[in-house]
Amino acid sequence: MGLLDRFRRSGRMSRPLRDGHRTGSTTVRASDGHDVVHLTDFVTTRRGVEGFVEPRTAVSDVTLLLVAHDGEWTRRRVPSVQWAHTFANKHQVPSYDAAVVGIPQRMRDYNRRKKAGGL
Repeated sequence: MGLLDRFRRSGRMSRPLRDGHRTGSTTVRASDGHDVVHLTDFVTTRRGVEGFVEPRTAVSDVTLLLVAHDGEWTRRRVPSVQWAHTFANKHQVPSYDAAVVGIPQRMRDYNRRKKAGGL
């Protein structure tokens, strides 16, 4: 194998993959129907849910973080920022841009209680 063969081979690895896409050395899984079912189940079985739309990063696609009144939360990949806000509106859940407002304190408190064994 010659030196140029290595460069040609690494070039093939940076092309998009079928189920996700490659960002540097990380493969990002695309959102799918299971994610939608999970998000729908969360908003319909919890009360006081708010949505926080997280922008795409180097290691993940756009995600929708749902936080219930007690701080219980879930996060799943979604197709786009617009899709996330539309999903939240459809389920009468207020939605915010997480990059602007951050995440709620009740979520951090929930994580702390869970780690301490209080849940």
